[in-house]
Amino acid sequence: MSETTDDLKQLPLGDWHRSLGARMVPFAGYEMPVQYEGVMAEHIWTRTEAGLFDVSHMGQLQLIGESAAEALETITPGNLSALAPGKIRYTLLLAQDGGILDDLMVTNTGHHLYLVANGATKHDDIAYLQAQLPDSLTLEHLEDAALLALQGPKAAAALAQLNIQPLEAGWPVPTDLYFMEAGPFLWNDVPLGISRSGYTGEDGFEISLPAEHAAAFASALNGLEEVRPIGLGARDSLRLEAGLPLYGHDMNPDILPVEANLSFALSKARREEGNFAGAERVLVQYPDKAATRRIGLFVDGRQPVREGASVIDDSGETIGAVTSGGFSPTLQRPIAMAYVPMDMSKTGTAITVEQRGKKIACTVADMPFVPHHYHRKPKS
Repeated sequence: MSETTDDLKQLPLGDWHRSLGARMVPFAGYEMPVQYEGVMAEHIWTRTEAGLFDVSHMGQLQLIGESAAEALETITPGNLSALAPGKIRYTLLLAQDGGILDDLMVTNTGHHLYLVANGATKHDDIAYLQAQLPDSLTLEHLEDAALLALQGPKAAAALAQLNIQPLEAGWPVPTDLYFMEAGPFLWNDVPLGISRSGYTGEDGFEISLPAEHAAAFASALNGLEEVRPIGLGARDSLRLEAGLPLYGHDMNPDILPVEANLSFALSKARREEGNFAGAERVLVQYPDKAATRRIGLFVDGRQPVREGASVIDDSGETIGAVTSGGFSPTLQRPIAMAYVPMDMSKTGTAITVEQRGKKIACTVADMPFVPHHYHRKPKS
């Protein structure tokens, strides 16, 4: 049954979005802004200025207790026990057979672990975590917290104008954070959890704060010359250009990490230990022994290929599938992600996609399609 407006949950900023003329659509059980002035304009603004996204539908969780990282490692392949305070790690929540249940961002706050899960899977994630983790740990769902993302080359300059201060002595100001670092801060006595991260490929920040203060904080940002609100449409085209997979489209429980081209999430220490869920099935594919792999595609012509289109061989037999696709505003051409046989995953390989009975020529392309611009810490 399709979702109706009455079925949908409301974001803390729902009225704020409507006041700015956002077009609202159902997404992950919420009514969310898909666009304001248009996907193309919002995409380009984020690549050149600073875009403000409402991602409050995502799951914000706290895992509290002794040895929380070691416990979480039993169902993730990341080296979380080595994560220093203020550091973030991307990891995968794995089923007992190694299939991907979700992808997570995990932060060591210095007091507990803070997890961000996908909006469409957060309740299933919570149930799985509660079933798999020891009773000595406490899992809290921060249902009264909003989550905003400020993304783009001018994001740091914009955030610097709000006079945000560290909550605890010894922490840097937000703009001194590097990519995949986080800390606790205050804005007008409002507590903020700020990470230098995001899902656009641009430099930027994600800001967690009490829902009751979200409209005031969003308005303060939106009042800056560099900042405009951005909807789901541009968020999807930005993450596609950045080569970033979206759970439920490019990943699901039937897909293993190497197949998803996420081998970097299998840390060396954890590969050597081999003591995470589904490790035997996952590691037999490492690094390049999977039968299929997620790859990027340049699409010939101007017609985008969409999720569900078939990858076919010379005889017309289906051998793979497109999982994400669309038009790249930055490159001014259609691009896509697809799963293909491993022996066809090399850059430059010719691929044929069939969509609505029409055959479309494609070429395997390196990802990201558009270079990342993360604010990384210089190597010593």
